[in-house]
Amino acid sequence: MRSELSRLVGAEHVLEAPRSSLYNRDSSDRRRIEGRADAVVLPGDADEAADVVAWCYEHDVPIVARGGGTGLVGGAVATHGGIVLSLERLRRVRELEPGLWRMFPEAGVSTGDVQRLARENGLFFGPDPGAAEQSQIGGNVATNAGGPHALKHGVTGAWVAGMEVVLAPGELVQVGGWAAKDVAGYDLKNLLIGSEGTLGVITAVRLHLLPAPEAAIALMVFVRSREAGCAAIVAVLEAGLRLSVLDFMDGDTLAMTAGAYPGEVPAGAGFALICEVDGSREDTRAQRAALVELMDSLPGGVLAVHEPADAKAMWRWRDGANPAVTAVRGAKVSEDVVFPVERLAEGLERFEQIASAHGLRSCAWGHGGEGNVHATVLVDPERDSELEAAAAAGEGLFALVLELGGSIAGEHGVGWSKRGRLESQWGRRAVELHEQIKRAFDPKGLLNPETKLARYPARSPGTTSGTST
Repeated sequence: MRSELSRLVGAEHVLEAPRSSLYNRDSSDRRRIEGRADAVVLPGDADEAADVVAWCYEHDVPIVARGGGTGLVGGAVATHGGIVLSLERLRRVRELEPGLWRMFPEAGVSTGDVQRLARENGLFFGPDPGAAEQSQIGGNVATNAGGPHALKHGVTGAWVAGMEVVLAPGELVQVGGWAAKDVAGYDLKNLLIGSEGTLGVITAVRLHLLPAPEAAIALMVFVRSREAGCAAIVAVLEAGLRLSVLDFMDGDTLAMTAGAYPGEVPAGAGFALICEVDGSREDTRAQRAALVELMDSLPGGVLAVHEPADAKAMWRWRDGANPAVTAVRGAKVSEDVVFPVERLAEGLERFEQIASAHGLRSCAWGHGGEGNVHATVLVDPERDSELEAAAAAGEGLFALVLELGGSIAGEHGVGWSKRGRLESQWGRRAVELHEQIKRAFDPKGLLNPETKLARYPARSPGTTSGTST
């Protein structure tokens, strides 16, 4: 196999894939999700990617497309064997037209580079998922990644005008395009967005951009309790304030990260809101004043509203929450879920109770304006009993999410760890339609098999491909 693939992309771009290879895991490695790829293939352009897919389809070899490997649900891990098709060499920006507010990068261009190129040309690319320097735009589109600024500016898919994609059995196809309006056919573009490599391999993406906002102001709002903080989130929405960011940290997360906060966390703070407004300078000042006035009017719970002297330092602190929480016990298990915003307080409280019932310390943070929660339990990675307890707590969390009318996945995708859960959230006929779409795009089932729509039961700990939590 490696010999034949070498003729397509060059021998130096076909790698062996021992169990220790970084290509056999992603950022979900704490979940013991490990791949067993037979080879890693790094095409140099879209035509080579198409040739590799064609070869795999002819020989019934599974294909897992991979970007930066920053996923958190095992979505780019070859748990079913076959090849990992890494798009890291596809790093050209094919078009950049500032006057028309658009860019056409290949799949391997990093999120950070897309953001920088936009900014250097007076433009703005809104999505800001984590690990911007490692994550790649193709992977962001494949998972429909979000981030703090999705509240106002939308997830990655909202910025996609079209894409180039390799479809089975190895055809390079353009879907969507630069036309401002186009309702001529089915919306294949949006079927592929968020499909996690199960319908095709994205090789380049047409992105809409916007003129950069003149100004942005960040505010920290410290409140006494979870209930007061969630009530403040609802009050912001009801007041019609269009914040670009409305994130939260619960009391436990705040306690674990307070030492690194670039300022002073008030005594008695049990919840924090991270807010940002952007736009013209005049509009931004007006939005800030309206937000402060609203917070001052809320009964009882608001302790302080701070405007950080260094907003970049504040964002570094916010981005550092994940490693700070992980360091407390050596590992953590987080689930990306969504509660209806009006039931966020109930969801957070009951998640804490679920974790406690399993003997685990928990915390939560996320994008409060959308009800998107990174619900987290802390574990010792050397204790299987705690990992099993985390898995059980996850089951309770998913049941809670569905009871409250939420979603099992907000912005990290479904991947391997949540495979098969779609049928618990969607009705039978809706799931059947998903499966029919999968078969239409991938009749052999070779594109990222056993992920997203799969109905396979979770494998037990110690098997080749690990366990789902």
